[in-house]
Amino acid sequence: MNLTGELLIGANARRGQGAEFHAVDAATEQALQAPTYYSAKSGDVDQACALAESAFDAYRTLPAERRARFLDDIAARIEALGDALIERAMSESGLPKARLEGERARTANQLRMFATLVRSGDALDARIEPALPERQPPRTDLRFQRIGVGPVAVFGASNFPLAFSVAGGDTAAALAAGCPVVVKAHPAHPGTSELVGRAIQDAVRHAELPEGVFSMLFDAGHEVGAALVAHPSIKAVGFTGSRAGGRALMAISNARAEPIPVYAEMSSVNPNLLMPAALTSRAETLARDFVASVTLGCGQFCTNPGLMLGIAGEGFERFAATAAQSIDGVQAGVMLTGGILRAYDAGIERFAANPAVTTLARGKAPEAGSRRAQAVLFRVSAKSLLADHTLADEVFGPCSVLVECADADELRTVLNRIEGQLTITLHLDDADQPAAQALLPILERKAGRILANGFPTGVEVCDAMVHGGPFPATSDGRSTSVGTAAIERYMRPVCYQNLPAALLPKALRDANPLGVHRRFAGRHERTPG
Repeated sequence: MNLTGELLIGANARRGQGAEFHAVDAATEQALQAPTYYSAKSGDVDQACALAESAFDAYRTLPAERRARFLDDIAARIEALGDALIERAMSESGLPKARLEGERARTANQLRMFATLVRSGDALDARIEPALPERQPPRTDLRFQRIGVGPVAVFGASNFPLAFSVAGGDTAAALAAGCPVVVKAHPAHPGTSELVGRAIQDAVRHAELPEGVFSMLFDAGHEVGAALVAHPSIKAVGFTGSRAGGRALMAISNARAEPIPVYAEMSSVNPNLLMPAALTSRAETLARDFVASVTLGCGQFCTNPGLMLGIAGEGFERFAATAAQSIDGVQAGVMLTGGILRAYDAGIERFAANPAVTTLARGKAPEAGSRRAQAVLFRVSAKSLLADHTLADEVFGPCSVLVECADADELRTVLNRIEGQLTITLHLDDADQPAAQALLPILERKAGRILANGFPTGVEVCDAMVHGGPFPATSDGRSTSVGTAAIERYMRPVCYQNLPAALLPKALRDANPLGVHRRFAGRHERTPG
C-alpha cells in the first residue's frame, strides 16, 4: 500500500489544506521520505463529523453479526499489512520489531475480543421488569438495554502507535458499541496511522457500511483535536496522553453547550511497595527486576514504576545499592518524540537540582544530539516527599524515585497523600500479608489495578482487566480503556416503558430471539433464540 499523506474522510481520501509536516525517523531525527502530510482544516472536521452523525443510527442498529464481522475484518486487514506496517512503525517510533509485532497482535486480538462481545449481546445488559397490574400502585412493563452514545473522537497515542492509536482500544470499543469514529492521528507516526486507517476504510467499504463509520484526520498541532472535541456531532472522546493535554480537552468539553464525557488517560507513577519480609529475603532480585521494568521500552509506558516505597532498614539499602548498580549499566534508549525527550530531560534535571533528592545512579549517557534518554534513579525520604508533592510527579521515561519511609505509619501516610494511580504493586512474602491486608483499603481507593509480586508494565487484554484509576490517572475512574468493560464508556442506558412488542428492540422481546443474557424480574435468564 503506497502512502499518500491524505486525510481519510468517509469513503474519500484527499490532501489537507492546513500546515504541512513530515514523519521523522526516531533514531536519526531526519525527515522520512515522501509523502508530505497536510493538516486538516475546519471544513474537514465538519464533514467527517457530519458523516459520522448521519451514519450513527444505521450503524448502531446493524445486526450484531454484521458488526462483529466488520471488527474481525479490520483485524485481518491490519495483519495482512505485514512487514510494511512494522517497518514503518519502527522508523517513526524507534520501537523494536519484536515489541511492535506484539503490539500488532494485541491490536488484532482486542478487535476480535470485541467482536466476540458483540456476538454475545452481553454489552446490551438487557433487563426486563414485567408489568404488575394487580400491585398498588400498578407497575407498567419496563425494559432496559444499552445503546451507543453517538460519534466518538479518538486521539492516537504517542507511545502505542498501534494498540492505542487508529485501530486501538478506544476505536475498537467505540465501533463495538455501535459508534462511528473520527480519529485524530498522532503526528509522530502518520505513515503508520495511514496504513491502518486505510485498512479500516477498506473494511467499511467491504462491509457495505455507511461511509461515515470511520474517518481519520491529520494535524501538525492541536487545532483539529480541539475542533473535534468542540463539535456538536461528537458525543464522547477517547484520549491517552499528558495531563495537560487531557485537561485541555476536558475544559473544551465542559465549555460546550452540551458537555460530553472525555475519557482521558493522563498521569500515573504506579507506586510499588517493597514490604519488609520481601526485602529481607530477595532485595537484590527485586532490584534487578525493577530496573528491567523501569527501563523497558525506554520507560515509555503509562504503567512504568515511577515510585518505589519501602521502610528503612538493611533490606532497603541492599535494594537501593543493587538498583543503582543495575541502572549504571543501562544504555540510553530512543524516545518516541523530541518533545517527550525534552520534557523528560527537564523533569530529571528538576529532580536532580532539588536539595532533598539524591541521585543514586545514571545510566549510560546518550550521544549528543541524539533522541536518546539516560536512565536515572533518585532517592528521597518520605518526609521530603510529604513536604513537596512535586517529588511524586510523573516524569515520563526511564527514571524512578526510591522513597525511604521511617516506619509503617509513614508509609501509610504517603499512600494516603498520593494521587490516583493506574496501578499499585505489592512486593510481599507470606509474613507481609497482615500488613498488606491493612493497607488494601487505601490501595483500592487509589488505584484501578492492584498487583502482587510482579511489575505493572504489561497490560493483558481480557474481560477482567482494568486500565484506569482515580484522577489524574484517568479523567473518570469509573472506567477502563482496556478489556471488554471499555465498551461501557461508549454506551448509555435506555428504558422502554409499556411499548408494543413490535416496537421493542429484539433483545427485549419476550421470546428473546437473539438468545442474549438478560435479567428478568430480577433474575438471570437465557432463552435460546
